Amino acid sequence: QVQLVESGGGLVQAGGSLRLSCAASGRIFSIYVMGWYRQAPGKQRELVATIANTGIPTYADAVKGRFTISRDNAKNTIYLQMNSLKPEDTAVYYCIRVQEGSNTWGQGTQVTVSS
Repeated sequence: QVQLVESGGGLVQAGGSLRLSCAASGRIFSIYVMGWYRQAPGKQRELVATIANTGIPTYADAVKGRFTISRDNAKNTIYLQMNSLKPEDTAVYYCIRVQEGSNTWGQGTQVTVSS
């Protein structure tokens, strides 16, 4: 059973940067679409970014131009580089491995951006 472990969250001032990592267990990683979601207090979980097995990324409008998703298939890891952070980026960030009917989620990592 695959496991996803996020790291890299923390407290940062507005305008700062953080880099999240998500390490996946299991041998088959490169074939999957991977992504990041986030959930702020009192709000629904929302998509932040995805990266296809081809390496092609997609982004939510709210993070375009500020966040960059990438993957290292040799390390079974995806990353989310977050720059120019805003207080509204404060949320728990979750990694996801996309598989129709059987998505896998990480436990989440807290990102807090102070104004």
